[in-house]
Amino acid sequence: MAKRTEIEAKTEALVLPIIEEHHFELVDVEYVKEGANWYLRVYADKEGGINIDDCVLISRALEEKLDAEDFIEDAYILEVSSPGLGRPLKKEKDYIRSIGKSIDIKLYKAVDKQKEFTGILKEYSNGQIVVTMDEEDITFEIKSIANARLSLDF
Repeated sequence: MAKRTEIEAKTEALVLPIIEEHHFELVDVEYVKEGANWYLRVYADKEGGINIDDCVLISRALEEKLDAEDFIEDAYILEVSSPGLGRPLKKEKDYIRSIGKSIDIKLYKAVDKQKEFTGILKEYSNGQIVVTMDEEDITFEIKSIANARLSLDF
């Protein structure tokens, strides 16, 4: 398992009890390098939206656990936040919750010379999604999707 994946998995295992105790939802955990800095990001949500006090609560409790476990060799910055408006779709529950909403999809490999698609998520089942674009339904394999998120329509 790659270092990044291992850190994300261990962090998820540490933060999940905190999230569940407070009736939040864990959206994602990512460990990424941006410039010279490593960031450990935890995205959480709850019905009605997560607020700054919720993020502080999660951050403080998680910091204690991370310090006790001390499994990350690099210096890093811990960030706990809302997934934001353009919420990523990564897990089955994310896709199911987003049925009927507009989503943006980026594929690993182009289909008909196109890698990016926007449409209404119609259904999710058996590792596939159906997206309606220009009154046409197109099926995508989840494993072919590099990135999917809710569309930002302004």
